[in-house]
Amino acid sequence: MSDFNDKIIAEFRDNGGQVGGQFAGAPLLLLHTVGAKSGQPRVNPMMYQKVDGGYAVFASKGGAPTNPDWYYNLLANPKVQAEIGTDKVELVARVAVGDERERIWSPLKAAYPGFADYERKTSRQIPVVVLEPAP
Repeated sequence: MSDFNDKIIAEFRDNGGQVGGQFAGAPLLLLHTVGAKSGQPRVNPMMYQKVDGGYAVFASKGGAPTNPDWYYNLLANPKVQAEIGTDKVELVARVAVGDERERIWSPLKAAYPGFADYERKTSRQIPVVVLEPAP
């Protein structure tokens, strides 16, 4: 996965936030986190959705039975940075719950049916993480 992500990250940065292939035309950001266990900086490309006052990202991990590592990094260290297009923004992460989660998750599944497939593949509830501007 590291080589795959490294290629997407390089393409994203070389093309002002645009990538081709399976992510062509999709809203993509690069999320910078700090490793929960290692304390090392991490960067993950991921799709996002604009929400009031920020962005939402989705810990789908392709429908795997466990959450992705970056999700645990956010829980341990919610102050993050994201590259969106050519901008870098400071953000704070929080997990959406209840009605808020559903208001974000349902339109995403409608627009990108792959996320509905991920949901069917797993017994866990896929976390929706809201990224809001840092104070």
